[in-house]
Amino acid sequence: MQKMGGVNMAKIKVKDNEEMDHALRRFKKECQKSGIISDLRRHEYYEKPSVRRKKKALAAQRKLKKRGRF
Repeated sequence: MQKMGGVNMAKIKVKDNEEMDHALRRFKKECQKSGIISDLRRHEYYEKPSVRRKKKALAAQRKLKKRGRF
């Protein structure tokens, strides 16, 4: 993975005699690891800072509640 101008670029080299399905699967896994897909979903639409703070607080509450279960 390379970082070009603030953009993460996932690259793979297709091996000799490698099927495109396998190469595509490796590319998707590389995108998943680098966080490109989650970043795209997060930037899909604008989220106001107040909404972002509320979501973060709710996630922290869920995490604490889940941690208390076990």
